[in-house]
Amino acid sequence: MIHFIAHGKRDNVGVIVADVRKGDKLTGWNMETGDTLQAVAEQDIPFGHKMALASIAAGEKVIKYNVPIGNATQHISTGEHVHVHCLRTARW
Repeated sequence: MIHFIAHGKRDNVGVIVADVRKGDKLTGWNMETGDTLQAVAEQDIPFGHKMALASIAAGEKVIKYNVPIGNATQHISTGEHVHVHCLRTARW
């Protein structure tokens, strides 16, 4: 079962495609490379939200579709939920 999708090879976040619970071992797929990815959910993450695929430092760019979509407002560890509580859009 695929639990998350990364859209580009440079992405540091993936999109959750099924609700996951903290501690779940997840399988993902990179749409650009076709690679199978593995991760562990460090928090409950709802369907449609993002998960960090790598550690992201505060102020670092969050990358989806191979492009920056915003900046981390705090440190985000691999497997953590990425949403409005820790991400600020790059548009403003």
